[in-house]
Amino acid sequence: MNPEFRPKKYVVGVIGPRALPKKSAAYTFVENLGKALINEGFSIVCGGRTGAMEAVCKGACEAESYSFGCTIGILPGKEKSSANPYCDLVIPTGIGVARNLILVQTADILVAIGGGSGTLSELAFSWQNGKHVICCTNFGGWSAELAGRSLDPHHQNLFHPASTIEEILSLLNHYLPTKK
Repeated sequence: MNPEFRPKKYVVGVIGPRALPKKSAAYTFVENLGKALINEGFSIVCGGRTGAMEAVCKGACEAESYSFGCTIGILPGKEKSSANPYCDLVIPTGIGVARNLILVQTADILVAIGGGSGTLSELAFSWQNGKHVICCTNFGGWSAELAGRSLDPHHQNLFHPASTIEEILSLLNHYLPTKK
């Protein structure tokens, strides 16, 4: 296929806690989000490791519309083997938490679920770079805390609250109105 005619996909960054129990409601929610994102025609970028990162990639791989290359993991370390088994494309950076900026820059828009200091770092980078973030409000953490709020006067209305996958998809389609 001629590259100039190849359709491009939007890349949704999914950020959240690395310590998310597999049997928790949050893990199941993120897994279902991964399925929904792929079935809606998006690709996914995440931190590539455990918890929310694993859940979103696992769900993506189980989606009806899944094809290899839909999930991208940006790792903090140098070892590809530290990625979760559901990451298609693994990018070991060797730069530690600085990889959070690469993740944010790779994404066209982000979805945040829960989260501690790593997620807070990604939210701050998103804000500083003018990226819209859909903040899930039903699992606590920094995403719920910052949903609908402003961090400083440099940007407005970048952190959008949502509590269901349907709301997340609606906001994605609102802020990314036409597929690339």
